[in-house]
This record gives sequence, C-alpha cells and structure tokens, in this order.
Amino acid sequence: MKNKSKVRNIICWIFIVVFFVIGILNMILIHPIPGMFYLLISFIYLPSTNTFLNNKFGFSIPLVVKIIFGLVILWATLAVGDLMEMFESWLGI
Repeated sequence: MKNKSKVRNIICWIFIVVFFVIGILNMILIHPIPGMFYLLISFIYLPSTNTFLNNKFGFSIPLVVKIIFGLVILWATLAVGDLMEMFESWLGI
C-alpha cells in the first residue's frame, strides 16, 4: 500500500512540474492567459487537491483520469501549441 502511494505521488509531482514549467514558459514567451491555464492545471495534481475535493464535495479525481487528462493536454501542447512552434523555429526544424 505504501509503494502505491509513493508511485502516485511521484506521478503527480512529475505532472505538477511539467505543467508548471510549461505555464511559466507560456507566460514569459507567448501570452499570460495560456500560461495561467497551465498553472491552474498543475494545481489539479497536488495531493492536497484530492483531499480538499474529498472533504468539501465528497469525491476525488482518480489517478487514471489525471494521467489521461495530462497526456491529452501535453499532446495538444506539443503538437499544435505556440510554444512548440517557437522552439522549432529556434532549433531550425
């Protein structure tokens, strides 16, 4: 049981860091609105968010849903996002 909790926290913290960095880069390089969107997404993955949702509303977001949501958002960001286009132009791809 303890190992499941550790794996869950590691997965959540990876998504937190990824979305937080994408949010900061978007705020600096692209536009503040998408940057704030990614920063808000990063808060979904905080372990305390599930605790808050469970205490306040009686439900929590399952890890599988968080992973699928995160991968879809990452795919959309890296496939068609302005940030990826900017990096491609810098790299000359």
